[in-house]
Amino acid sequence: MLRKLMTLPSGRIAKWAILACWLALLIPAFLLAGKLGDVEKNDNSAWLPSNAEATKVIEQAKKFQPAETLPAIVIYDRPEGVTPADMAKAQADVEAFKGIDKVVGQPHGPVQAQDGRAIQTVVQIDDGNEGWDGAHAVVEAMTEIGEENADGLGFHVTGPAGYASDSITAFGGGGALGMITALVVVVILLFTYRSPLLPLLPLLTAGGALVMAEAVIYLLAKNAGLTVNTQTSLILTVLVFGAATDYALLLISRYREELRRHEDRHEAMAEALYRSSPAIIASAATVAVSLLVLLLATLNSTKGLGPACAVGILVGLLAMVTLMPALLVICGRWIFWPARPSYGSVATARDSIWTRIGTAVARRPRIVWIGTALALAVMAIGVVGLKADGIPSKGQFTNESQAVVGEEIQARHFPAGSGDPIYVVAKAASAEQVRSVLSGVPGIADVAPPMIKDGEAFVLGTLRDAPGSKAAMRTVERARTEVHRIEDADARLGGSTAIALDTQQSAARDAKVIIPVVLVVVFLILALLLRAIVAPLLLMATVVLSFGAALGVSALMFNHVFDFAGADSNFPLLVFVFLVALGIDYNIFLVTRVREEALLHGTRRGARIGLSATGGVITSAGLVLAGTFAALGSLPLVFAAQLGFAVAFGVLLDTMIVRSVLVTALTLDVGRWMWWPSRLFRQHDDPRPAADEYDLEPVLTGTGR
Repeated sequence: MLRKLMTLPSGRIAKWAILACWLALLIPAFLLAGKLGDVEKNDNSAWLPSNAEATKVIEQAKKFQPAETLPAIVIYDRPEGVTPADMAKAQADVEAFKGIDKVVGQPHGPVQAQDGRAIQTVVQIDDGNEGWDGAHAVVEAMTEIGEENADGLGFHVTGPAGYASDSITAFGGGGALGMITALVVVVILLFTYRSPLLPLLPLLTAGGALVMAEAVIYLLAKNAGLTVNTQTSLILTVLVFGAATDYALLLISRYREELRRHEDRHEAMAEALYRSSPAIIASAATVAVSLLVLLLATLNSTKGLGPACAVGILVGLLAMVTLMPALLVICGRWIFWPARPSYGSVATARDSIWTRIGTAVARRPRIVWIGTALALAVMAIGVVGLKADGIPSKGQFTNESQAVVGEEIQARHFPAGSGDPIYVVAKAASAEQVRSVLSGVPGIADVAPPMIKDGEAFVLGTLRDAPGSKAAMRTVERARTEVHRIEDADARLGGSTAIALDTQQSAARDAKVIIPVVLVVVFLILALLLRAIVAPLLLMATVVLSFGAALGVSALMFNHVFDFAGADSNFPLLVFVFLVALGIDYNIFLVTRVREEALLHGTRRGARIGLSATGGVITSAGLVLAGTFAALGSLPLVFAAQLGFAVAFGVLLDTMIVRSVLVTALTLDVGRWMWWPSRLFRQHDDPRPAADEYDLEPVLTGTGR
């Protein structure tokens, strides 16, 4: 049945039908994909679970402040001291700010600093359910007003609105990211195949898959309530390009083998699809199902990322087993020019680096795998230094943004938390008690008189520390503990720092729930694919060890080389999901080939044959995926740089060390027990000969099959 199904994309008529179907689908998909930005939700509250305290306070606070607002903190500074003319300009700017669309309420200020060197005005912006996008437009308009006729007076917009605006500017590099990702793919494929034409097919197919995936995600976000943000779109780009190209590499490698054995390219493609599709489908299923497990997350941003990326993987899979084979067969052998694989030719494999590695590992496999595992364990020790408890606001960017500069100036002249307060909503009868308790909490500089409306009180408090900082979060925890103790007050505490705290706590909960589920799901998929228990357990152990090593090295680099202020609270979970799912991909590519060869030659010989046959393509696939994720570093965002580095390093570690050395050594040492309790386990295995007794040439060149 599978063989018959795999002949469809390579059929003499079907190949043209498949191409026509994809072209017909891509025309409307381009239109829908272009609207994806319209359904993105980039405001912080949309990412939080509905039961988070900060989320509930946002809803309650709407009666005290217009809709959902973001404070924009406007800072003017003159080092030699502000003048009366500066104060007059700041006052005139306030009147101008009121005329900007989405500026609501009465601005607070201008207020001159006690040292006389700065002025502060706080303006409330209605996000209008547009999140960062709406804030960005307002901040740009305010900046234009503030910088006009400034006469040397410094002007900066900081606070939540300022950072939201800078985030949109940073994420605006998404178009460049797509171009960089495509360039990375082309360069690596050119190096791999040394053909100027062949890289175009995977690139076009992956690009088509990305457009189709974005169209599907747009429809899900618009009609099925899927939460999508700009971060999701960026990760989707590198994931689809990387994973889809990996599947293309595996298919092309097997197709090139079969072209040497079949005169008819249609028959060669049918055989290549039949042989490679189990590994490709299993790999895509592992990644997609692992990503779907993110639906168990409480953070809406994480919950939405999972199905969005799973759609990208599945669409990429569909493109690579339908469109890609059709294009390859339509183009014919000339697409491999100048190294066209002709019928009856042989490829010499004896001097392959992977054959030499297999020979070296086979001499003392037990010493090799124990030594490799210990080295990875040492690398994993660095995990203890990972500071994944959130990134302070001014540490979010790799460059110096307007909001960061503004916050630094504000901190020198005003209380760090001014302009971005915490607030408590409670019953009106408890208003004064709430104010009194809040005033006594260490870390709170000032508490405003309560506002009373419809039986509820609204109390604002100013933090001594910068909003979103660790010290400010500790203050919020203390304040929540105290106001929750007030009997019958039904008090809840919110604000941007409370949102950051709730995000951090939700991320910690998500990691505890999702990581074990992903491990179980991946194990079950491997067990079904390999019809064994021992091999899946060993493969899972190697990938988890690889993840720990990648995270440990990343922590050392973040702390001592890049000097990042911290890591996002859901960073470890995302790195785990991507590295475990994608790392298992390469093990699947290798071990399915080992199992195929073990049926003919025994497990130990099959392990070396599998490594020699797949080493080049898996390494190329790893380079492609690592390169696409590394492209995230082109964005001036610490989160993107960290995710890109960790996944890229982890993928390279997995392809270069874990898969080629550790897994191969384990397979050579364990032998037929890898397949316990399947029928292959009971099959007679070859004895453990000296490494140089293996003769792989007849098998690798096709003459021994």
